[in-house]
Amino acid sequence: MVQIDELFRYDGRRVIVTGCASGIGAALVRLLDGLGADIVGLDIRPPATDFGLDEFHAVDLADEASVVDAAAAVEGPVDALFNVAGVSSGIKDPLRVVTINFLGTRSFTEAITPRMTPGSAIANVSSLAASQYLANAPVTLGLLDTGSFAEGIEWCHRNPDALADGGYRLSKEATILYGLRVVSKLGSKGIRINCTAPGVTDTPILDQLRSAYGQGFLDSFQNPLGRHADADEQASVLAFLNSSAAKHITGHVIWVDGGSVAERVFGDLTDQRLTKDPT
Repeated sequence: MVQIDELFRYDGRRVIVTGCASGIGAALVRLLDGLGADIVGLDIRPPATDFGLDEFHAVDLADEASVVDAAAAVEGPVDALFNVAGVSSGIKDPLRVVTINFLGTRSFTEAITPRMTPGSAIANVSSLAASQYLANAPVTLGLLDTGSFAEGIEWCHRNPDALADGGYRLSKEATILYGLRVVSKLGSKGIRINCTAPGVTDTPILDQLRSAYGQGFLDSFQNPLGRHADADEQASVLAFLNSSAAKHITGHVIWVDGGSVAERVFGDLTDQRLTKDPT
């Protein structure tokens, strides 16, 4: 009988972590290293210190040529892909936000999946900001329908209202819907795909948001647990999703948000009941 701790191990598995140099990506590298993985890290620049990577390749997810080169540089089979790299709307460049968080990530994923064998898995990182992804799907599906970098960028130019709030929500909603779109295609090859949706997490990306919107903006995000997450708490869920412990889970989004979505959903249900039956 397989021991439960063996299911969480990554011994003999080759994994890719984008956004490996800081934040959740760096925490994930440290965790996977302890679990025995062979780790290929990608980021726009190398990490400041060597902390568990077996291989590193630079990539700019906003640059199609860079994505193609980085994917080609990763040789051999891949057992797990963790798409962690991303930027916030705090950079004040909505098109770049969408390009990095969705178009570049999609392109890299589709370049790597042909090297993934049955039993492998993909874990993407979405966001609490995408909690209304079903309601907004009629618009977001237009972005998903694009088939290339150029088509995606052109769609963004034609639909400026979709990016008017900074592009972050759109990009993270597209991340969730992409997983739903390809779950059957990948599943037929024995490949799983899931994503996490972090709430506010203590990583360097908070500096972008704090500089752009002020500390009050961050403080406005409260949850039932009464605190923000840390990078290790996000990394552990990602590691679980691509482990053998989750080998029958695919096409899901896990809200790693301290209960924010649950609280909102139940509040909406309560409001709907009161509206229908005020007594």
